[in-house]
Amino acid sequence: MPTTPAPGGSLPVLGSGRFQPLWPFTTLAEAQAWERDYRSGGHAPWHLDPDQTALSFTRGYLGFRDIGRISSHTVSGSHARIGVALSGPEGGTAAIVHLMRYGTGPEAPWEVVGTDDTTFSLTMPAYGSLARSPMVTGGRITGVDEGIRVQVRQPSSGALLGTSCCTSAGGNDQPWKQSVSFSGARDPVLTVVASTGGHVAEVERFTVTAVRTG
Repeated sequence: MPTTPAPGGSLPVLGSGRFQPLWPFTTLAEAQAWERDYRSGGHAPWHLDPDQTALSFTRGYLGFRDIGRISSHTVSGSHARIGVALSGPEGGTAAIVHLMRYGTGPEAPWEVVGTDDTTFSLTMPAYGSLARSPMVTGGRITGVDEGIRVQVRQPSSGALLGTSCCTSAGGNDQPWKQSVSFSGARDPVLTVVASTGGHVAEVERFTVTAVRTG
């Protein structure tokens, strides 16, 4: 069950309620400012590469440094779905990162809007809902001896806004639930991320959703 909506026939608009901009840009104005810098001086060309944007989101923003390999790559129009996996040979895809072009034209940068989930999902709080602390999070998971950690992040801050660890879970498509408190939110959209691991790496699977602050 994906945490982000599937694309429809018309061009979706980031921030309109259907899709939320998680990272690296918090507003369309920021994305357009990067486009101007890129045209004038070639600044940060990785924003035009969905693979590099997905890895930067995973390793840089979320801090999951063991995940450093692209396991799948699908681009369709303004949408990209990029599988990211552990750098080593062990373990499968950790998540399918869903990205969209933020803006129009060939130089519109890629923006993370969520993840598409199968065996590990984060469906509560609802995607695009209003953020409140404490926040009840939850979804479904398939696995063995899983310990779920939940974090709340925002692009403008390197520090976590909140974290909660760890809910024990496992079985086949079983529900999980966990509460997390957070503070210091100032960006319009926050990232809620749930992760699990401990078998071959600290983080082996993760799932994210977006909540709004106003």
